[in-house]
Amino acid sequence: MRAVVIEKYGVVPEVREVPQPSVAAGSVVLKVEATGLCRSDWHGWMGHDSDIVLPHVPGHELAGTVAAIGAGVEGWQVGDRVTTPFICACGSCAECASGNQQVCPNQLQPGFNYWGSFAEYVAIPYAQVNLVRLPDELDFGTAAGLGCRFATSYRAVRQVGKVSPGETVAVYGCGGVGLSAVMIAAAAGARVIAVDTNPAALALAASYGAAETLSTTVGVDLAADVTFDALGSNDLVQQALRALRPRGRHVQIGLLPSGVQLDVSRLIGQELQWLGSHGMPAHAYPEMLALVANGNLNPAALITRTITLDETPAALAALSNGTPAGITVITP
Repeated sequence: MRAVVIEKYGVVPEVREVPQPSVAAGSVVLKVEATGLCRSDWHGWMGHDSDIVLPHVPGHELAGTVAAIGAGVEGWQVGDRVTTPFICACGSCAECASGNQQVCPNQLQPGFNYWGSFAEYVAIPYAQVNLVRLPDELDFGTAAGLGCRFATSYRAVRQVGKVSPGETVAVYGCGGVGLSAVMIAAAAGARVIAVDTNPAALALAASYGAAETLSTTVGVDLAADVTFDALGSNDLVQQALRALRPRGRHVQIGLLPSGVQLDVSRLIGQELQWLGSHGMPAHAYPEMLALVANGNLNPAALITRTITLDETPAALAALSNGTPAGITVITP
């Protein structure tokens, strides 16, 4: 099969022929119909993830059709249209038993622990607990984004941040995760303030429901009930924490490979909450898919660019210069 292969960190990868993944017991192999280009893929390419072993094929948010089924996987057939969380949980540990597959200690992640979806085929381990059946009316490009950015934002907004109608929400960083959070928070009835230095991203945020757009909140008193760092930046974290009213909630979604400094005295004195949010388990998808089906959420609107596998290496490298507005989808 053809795949994007990273040989050295920070060096533009190449598209070449590699062996197709074999199907193991408990797993399936998917024909990749669409996969998203995400900033997490850039972090992996830059060497920020210790799980990656070179050479490596990135890609972790995907949708496709079942091409092969391993022993022990029941209820699925070749040709079924599916997506999967980027966190493939084991399904048998204590966290999985409690419904918290997103923090499974035995999790495997395509594009990080093993070769991912910037390829024509990808393996999905623990398939019985990770496959999500796609409605016929949901196209593969839109479904690919559900596996990471949109689903991650959905859980961060609705289940971790617990955003409610009438609250003021500030979203810092309007890439794919941030724009998804803007749309989801606005649909939940919140007043959303979108913060980004990219005017094109802010324009999209306004079209997805942001009541106000800002290039910075330094010196601005937002009195936000909830803030989200959807990019991963020490500077944005500081802005977000300063923007919170007393007893406000901050949700950290963006990765912080260089760490972060916190004013713990303010965290204590104002009784602020710092919350982490990491993906969403497969069993939680039906609630989100129902809101997509009834038009309450429109993740298809987030897609602003579709590229080929051959265009992917350059697009991945270009993320070093900033994240383009909207979501980029790759069609292998």
